[in-house]
Amino acid sequence: MIAAQAKLVYHLNKYYNEKCQARKAAIAKTIREVCKVVSDVLKEVEVQEPRFISSLNEMDNRYEGLEVISPTEFEVVLYLNQMGVFNFVDDGSLPGCAVLKLSDGRKRSMSLWVEFITASGYLSARKIRSRFQTLVAQAVDKCSYRDVVKMIADTSEVKLSIRDRYVVQITPAFKCTGIWPRSAAHWPLPHIPWPGPNRVAEVKAEGFNLLSKECYSLTGKQSSAESDAWVLQFAEAENRLQMGGCRKKCLSILKTLRDRHLELPGQPLNNYHMKTLVSYECEKHPRESDWDEACLGDRLNGILLQLISCLQCRRCPHYFLPNLDLFQGKPHSALENAAKQTWRLAREILTNPKSLEKL
Repeated sequence: MIAAQAKLVYHLNKYYNEKCQARKAAIAKTIREVCKVVSDVLKEVEVQEPRFISSLNEMDNRYEGLEVISPTEFEVVLYLNQMGVFNFVDDGSLPGCAVLKLSDGRKRSMSLWVEFITASGYLSARKIRSRFQTLVAQAVDKCSYRDVVKMIADTSEVKLSIRDRYVVQITPAFKCTGIWPRSAAHWPLPHIPWPGPNRVAEVKAEGFNLLSKECYSLTGKQSSAESDAWVLQFAEAENRLQMGGCRKKCLSILKTLRDRHLELPGQPLNNYHMKTLVSYECEKHPRESDWDEACLGDRLNGILLQLISCLQCRRCPHYFLPNLDLFQGKPHSALENAAKQTWRLAREILTNPKSLEKL
């Protein structure tokens, strides 16, 4: 038994050192290329409208606010200034979303974003995005990369196509630190020793972002109030949670397997599903010793089996906001197909670890 475990860990480490590191290097190269173009576009936006200041800065070899959705798809979060005169309201009526309401009607004129405030006092995510989209469209025509970048039409999101190879979504957002949303108040679960009080304090201090984008739970039925809402995002908090042991390595292997084998019609699975399932696995295996290198095979296997279960039940709850289903709106046939493919993959890895050389 132990020999079989060790063999699996050996092949997973080999896979990580060869395939995952190659993937990381290729993505890092793409990111540099993409960020050059995006920075240039955002510089033009800033000239036209100083309220939209680029926050795409490189720190320690990573760009703040950049998320890799797949090797050809990225999201850049553009942090806006001064949320000051608004109250953050998340009453659970819109899963995964919250609204920003003027704290006092008399303060309307004090807001930096005065023309995007609705009659009922809400700062409209949709109105800000619509304005930003217009500015980006103009900037694309003026910037020095105009030959290789174009706006993607037919969407209310701000999406750029670069060299016809890469897609980058630029999302206006507010950073919220020092508060924690009511819809995530159940976390951490009281009976689970992970992640421990110090890490919990760090994660909550890291806070969350409010993004101006289409929300999973609202697609197809957006009333005006809902389209004014902002989407909750916990990228930095999740990164903070997944530090230590073989967690990051495990996620890297899952992402690589997804890119190579689970990029399927209907796009049922993305890297964020993998990240979410690693967080759930941390809860199921709360001891640090459960994440020693020697347990890498067990953790990976557990996550793949959990993924199959989620696909079969057609439900993958968001880690911090369990009322939000990350499979919402995905075609059932795509989820079934993904379950079959994931099962094939898991069985192959478990019964014949050497097969990782070909995966």
